[in-house]
Amino acid sequence: MHARDHAREFGAVRNGLAVTALLCVAELVGGWLTNSLALMSDAAHVFTDLAALGLTLFALWICDRPASETKTFGYYRAEILAALVNGVVLWMVVVFIVAEAWRRFQAPPPVAGRGLLVLALAGLVVNVLVARRLREHSAASLNLRGAYLHVLSDLLGSLGAAGAGLVIVLTGWNAADALASALIAALILVGSWALVREAVDVLMEAVPAHVDLDALRRSLERVPGTDEVHDLHVWSLTTGRYALSAHAVVAVDHDADDAILAAMAAVCAREFRIEHVTIQIEHESRRAAEPAH
Repeated sequence: MHARDHAREFGAVRNGLAVTALLCVAELVGGWLTNSLALMSDAAHVFTDLAALGLTLFALWICDRPASETKTFGYYRAEILAALVNGVVLWMVVVFIVAEAWRRFQAPPPVAGRGLLVLALAGLVVNVLVARRLREHSAASLNLRGAYLHVLSDLLGSLGAAGAGLVIVLTGWNAADALASALIAALILVGSWALVREAVDVLMEAVPAHVDLDALRRSLERVPGTDEVHDLHVWSLTTGRYALSAHAVVAVDHDADDAILAAMAAVCAREFRIEHVTIQIEHESRRAAEPAH
């Protein structure tokens, strides 16, 4: 995994925030002038992008703060909380858009198709630029992936709004505006589902997706001098940062304990990308005396 460049990440999100704010105002005013729900829905979604990018900036700032006596792991989980909030906000936007789209589909109001088309294409260009800046950082953390998904779904929304504008210009079918809004809502829902699921997994301290717990246990038990590994736990501190705790039963040779611990830590780092390792050495198994999990 490549080292993260927080300065570049911060700059990409900050620039995206500034450009997205201008787009939000333009689409909101344009949607009101053209009477387009698709454009106003996209403006509402862009507003959630603003909140998401702002939250992402805050999380990037706070996660770099050093650990303290009360936050011994630091503030890594701030990124996960931001990702979860972003996903839930997207779901709320979906409910609003679908309700309004249903109302308009039953009684389509007149929509200025040419204005809708022009503004949607302008929004599409802006979203492409912002998405390209965020894409290179989207694999670095769940928080940045959340911000990228916001912008990507808004890009698709602008594409849908442009399609609706083109249909209205060519055919005069105003219901295309409401239909485009419903499609935008579906795209938002699909994009945010995985984000929320992954954030919940991290907060529930689930085993990271790339770790096979049984394979990890077998690898640790292959370390010379190891009889058994039990009470094994692996979890994510944040995206790309993993922790492990375990009890290892080893041969009764106290002089070898340090070497066994070093070998196990090397296995965790080399084979499973787990850097934060805490292993308790036992010279006889205390499994029966430990609480069940």
